[in-house]
Order: sequence, then structure tokens, then C-alpha cells
Amino acid sequence: MTTRRSFLKTSAVLSAGLLAAPKLFAYDKKHIGLQLYTVRDYMAKDPAATLAKVAQIGYTSVEGTYTGPGKFHNVPISDFKGMLKQNGLVMWSCHYRLGEEKVNGQAQNGTILNGWDKAVDDAAEMGLKYMVCAYLAESERGTLDHYKKVADDFNKAAETCKKAGIQFCYHNHNFEFIQENGKYPYETLLANTDKNLVKMEMDLFWVVKANQDPIALINEHPGRFPLWHVKDMDKTSDKMFTEVGNGIIDFKKIFTHADKAGLKNFFVEQDKCPGDPYTSITESITYIKSNLV
Repeated sequence: MTTRRSFLKTSAVLSAGLLAAPKLFAYDKKHIGLQLYTVRDYMAKDPAATLAKVAQIGYTSVEGTYTGPGKFHNVPISDFKGMLKQNGLVMWSCHYRLGEEKVNGQAQNGTILNGWDKAVDDAAEMGLKYMVCAYLAESERGTLDHYKKVADDFNKAAETCKKAGIQFCYHNHNFEFIQENGKYPYETLLANTDKNLVKMEMDLFWVVKANQDPIALINEHPGRFPLWHVKDMDKTSDKMFTEVGNGIIDFKKIFTHADKAGLKNFFVEQDKCPGDPYTSITESITYIKSNLV
């Protein structure tokens, strides 16, 4: 029988072991993920065939989009889970919207502000570990005071996620690094959200695009970045998207800070590809396998 004393003793031994071997909780190098937005046109036409192709290329996890209620990429949960299983894929993370912006005058359902309880229930049924606010529309940004309200919305949404055993995150672009009164909105979000309830999905491209240093952010906020988007920036003056390894971002250096960041999963994403997205994601995973994992 487990007594309180034996439980505490076991816990102490486990804690000591984890302190001695912190890499037990480092990111799983077996899983190279793909954000399905990269192949969105294919997903819209034939999700099953697209997931099969993604797996064939070598990806083992994906990050998707909630189109609920009860659907991911417009596919019912049970069917989507079957497609993933059939192809040896896992989907632990998914993107959502805030929902303050109205579409054709109507509130968006399945968002943080509208239908979030159902979205979390669906996420739990799907087996998600992360629910990520993907983007703030221009009308959802505003002043630093408005970002404080958004931070409150995030905290409340994250509380609901926590009850379901899911971690809430926010995915950045570059607009969060436009200063107002000497302060970045990203700093406001970090400062006004609970660091345990609200984590960040760091998009390395957009951080660099905003002339920020990903490593500096990691050092300032250790453990706050369990998810990364890995996409490269080309060498032209336009600084556009390119395949991982073809651009200027020093992923090797950034990945040496994975443990301090708290990295658990990363996803290749390329918002625009010069040709067939399958060709681009093949180039990216080839580089990653040879250089980063």
C-alpha cells in the first residue's frame, strides 16, 4: 500500500533524477512536424491523400486547423483521427482564432471568444496537447491597452484548456514588435499572461523579420516556448519565405537553446512556396534530418 511517506520518498527520488537528467523533457527528435497551412490547397481538395503524401515525405507529426464544431480541416473528428492513424501521424497541436473580428457581420464560432468550451471538448477528443491562437486580425490588435484585454482573454481561455489537460499558446507574427510608447505588444502579452497558463509558439521567421533575436527572447523568458515554427528567410532584400536551410536564419545556433526554451515540438511552415509545396517541404525535412536532429 502506498503511504504518504512512501509517496513523498518516491517523488523526491524522481525529482532528483529529473534534475540530474533534464533532457528527459527535451523535444522528441523522432517527430518532425509540418504545419498543414503549407499544403492548404491540397488539404482543401483531398485531406486523406495530402496526409498520406506528408507522411511519405517523412513527417511524423502535423499541426492543423480547427474548422469545427466537431471538425478539423472540415473533416469530422473520428474520420480525421483515422486518417492520421492510417499514415502513422500524430496531431498534438492545432490553430484557432481569437474571434473578436466579425466575418460578414457575424461572430466566428469555434474561437476563443465564441464557442471555446466546445472547441476545447473537441480538442480533447482529438487528443491535442496544445491549442494555439494563430493570429490577431488587424482589428483585434489596437493599442497596448487592448493587448492587455487580449491577454485577459488568453488567460481565461487557457484556464479552460488546463481543465482539459491542454496547454494554451500564442503564435506570433511581426506586428507584435511594432513599438507603442517604447514598448512592444509582444512584451505586453508576455507580461500580462500567466507564464504557466499561456505559453508561446515562436515563429522564428517572423521574429527575425521583426529584427528581433530568438535567442534573446528565450534567455529572457526561459521555458515559455514549447512550440516553434521553423521556416527560413531568403537572401534577397525582400526577405521572403524559403525552404529550411536555404536562407539566412541560423537554425543550428537557435536549436542549441531548445532546452532553455522548453521546446517540445517544432513544425516546418512555409507560407508561400515557389512551386509545388511538396517539393519545398521535402527540401526542408532533408536539411533538418541532416543538420538539426
